[in-house]
Formats: sequence, structure tokens, C-alpha cells
Amino acid sequence: MKNKLKILNILFIILFFPIFFESVHAEDPILISISSDLDQVIFDGKWTHAYEWKQSSYNRFVFDDGNEIHLRTGHQDNFIYVHINFASDTNIDKGSDNAMICFDTKNDKTIIPQSDDYCFSTTLDTKNSFTYRGNNSSIDDSFDIISNDKNFVAKGTASDKYDRYSKVPHTSYEFRIPLDVLGRSDNYGFYVSVYDGDSQNHYSWPYEIKNQTSFSSPSQWGDLVSPDKSLPEFDLLIMFSLTFSLMTVSIIITKFNMFKINTFRH
Repeated sequence: MKNKLKILNILFIILFFPIFFESVHAEDPILISISSDLDQVIFDGKWTHAYEWKQSSYNRFVFDDGNEIHLRTGHQDNFIYVHINFASDTNIDKGSDNAMICFDTKNDKTIIPQSDDYCFSTTLDTKNSFTYRGNNSSIDDSFDIISNDKNFVAKGTASDKYDRYSKVPHTSYEFRIPLDVLGRSDNYGFYVSVYDGDSQNHYSWPYEIKNQTSFSSPSQWGDLVSPDKSLPEFDLLIMFSLTFSLMTVSIIITKFNMFKINTFRH
């Protein structure tokens, strides 16, 4: 009986531990909220007034060297809105500082970017804003520049007195991403990266991405989740995993008991 319990414990750890391990160490998703006034945003790259981005979700990223990013996200009608506030980048490098956001529209976490993976970038105080699409070729040359959608907007500039997080001028970026490009989903893969031209460093979310550059593999991206929609796919996946694991344990125990019976008879 004791041996049987030991076997059950070992099987439980082997089969269930990967599920628990993944849940503990995965980055928390960014929850994007629905808004009623983001269509009033003035796309000048900064907080134009003190209430401009108030109706949006908020996330704060603090890095090991003390740098911090304040992220606002929201969706309304046919657009996703993103504001990246790099409050610690007070060295304004026009034409060099830049920001990028990426979406994995199927959230299939592929290693090599596919045609369902999109990135959008803008450079501080320039008209250089670009749309990129995965080309399924290689990690080194993984995205192609494509034509910007007519409704895509991205702008970066220095903050001013209306900024919500710091009165010291710093880099700030605003994006409006058309859902006609991404397609509608309640769970995107998501990646944020800013480049500090002064230190020549990239600061990205998720934090765990190593050797940070502008682009990274979608397999390393986090999740952007809309909580005002249900996510049955996740629940079904966990249920299937648990059911399969229990069936496997049951089959192994049955075979073990049959082996003991046959051994005893002989």
C-alpha cells in the first residue's frame, strides 16, 4: 500500500507540476479596458491635458537599473489605443529615441514571426512611423515593412506640464492601432519596447526577454487580455490537461495492479 501511494505521488508531480510551474512563472497579462472617450485623444505624443488618458488601463514597469515606464491601454470602437510614458528618459534624443508595440493576433507564440504578427513603431519628433508584419523566414530577418493603414497613428515627443507622472520633460509616445489590421480578439500576444538613444539601451516588456532589441520572438511575448469578454479557451485547455492527466494516472494504476495480480498468480 505504501509503495502504491509513493507511485501515485510521483505520477502526480510528473504530470501536474508543469502546469503549476507555468502558472507561477508566467508574466501577468496586461488587462485592456474599454473606453468611451479615447476617440477624443489628440495625437501629439503626450498628455495634452490632465484627463486625456484617464479612461484607460494602467501598468507600471520598473527595471533593474531604476528606469520606469507607465503604460496606458484601452480600446474603443475599431481601435486599440496605447500610451507609453518613459518617465525616466529625461535625455530627449530627437530622431533617435523610439518606441515599438507588437501584437500576435492568434497568440500562438511561434518562435519565428508569422503573417499574423504585427509591430508598430514611431521615432521621437519625426514623421517616421512604420508597420511591420512577420514573414515566416528567420529570426534575424523576421519582419517586413508594409504600408501603414490610413487610420494608423503614432507619435512621439517630450512630455510637458500636463504629464500625469513627472513634470520633468521625458519621452512619451501615443499609438492608435486599427482593428482592421489586427482583427478582433480578446487575447493578443503583446510586446512593448522603448529605445533610449542616450544610453543606447532597449527597455521591454515582458521583463524576462533577454538580449533586448527592437524585435523579439513572439514566443517570448506576454498577453494583452480584454476582461470584458470571456476566455473559454484557457479554461478548456486546463480542463483537457487535467482530464488527460487523470486518465493517464488511472491507466497506469490499472496496469500496475494487473501486473501485481499476474505476478502473484505465477
